[in-house]
Amino acid sequence: MEYIIIIITSIISVIALKFAWNIKLKDIKLLKEIGYSKELNEITNKLPENKRICETILKKLENETVTIKEEKESKTSLYIVLTNSILIANIKDTFTRVQTVAHECLHSVQNRKTLLFNFVFSNLYYIYFLVICVLTIWKLNFYPMLYLFILTILSFIYYAIRSSLEMEAMTKAKFLAKEYIEEEGTLNKQEQTSIIENYEKINQIGIPLTNFKLAWNCYIKIVLYAISVIIFC
Repeated sequence: MEYIIIIITSIISVIALKFAWNIKLKDIKLLKEIGYSKELNEITNKLPENKRICETILKKLENETVTIKEEKESKTSLYIVLTNSILIANIKDTFTRVQTVAHECLHSVQNRKTLLFNFVFSNLYYIYFLVICVLTIWKLNFYPMLYLFILTILSFIYYAIRSSLEMEAMTKAKFLAKEYIEEEGTLNKQEQTSIIENYEKINQIGIPLTNFKLAWNCYIKIVLYAISVIIFC
């Protein structure tokens, strides 16, 4: 019975967060429409290529030791702390490419100990979740509530660290991208204003949406584990 209550409580919590952060399906669709706007993309196509933008922004941040790689088959840009490298995905057709590059550059100057902790802890968190689920399926889980308690604590730590890193980078990226665009000088004032105003629209939707996704990622693990306990224990 207690696991059913946990599942219901988790679902209610997710719904509450959805309302608290005002997450709407139409806003998510709008986010995609703005991101792939042909008109806005034509403007940013006047700017240098992604790698050059990345090099310039890293120089502004006084962090030129980062290795920059372009991966055309990847859909996600990343800063990899272990190799101190930025992986730029195939974002040529999105006007948000400057802000995306700025976001990853900002990750590269965040506290290295925190970044390393996030990398190690995130992997251990996922491994722990898989292990306790497998133990439950194999009927080797002799302390299901204890494992659930530990999973909940780990989820909280995961969310707190990951959210702080992402929110800092997302918040600062708009201003860094704005500064780059203004200093680069290719775009006229009207074009600069159009790009920056749409960056603001994206952040208004994207920041709470990212927080919601991170929270959802934690709650879904708790729910799945509780369901596995109900079925197999």
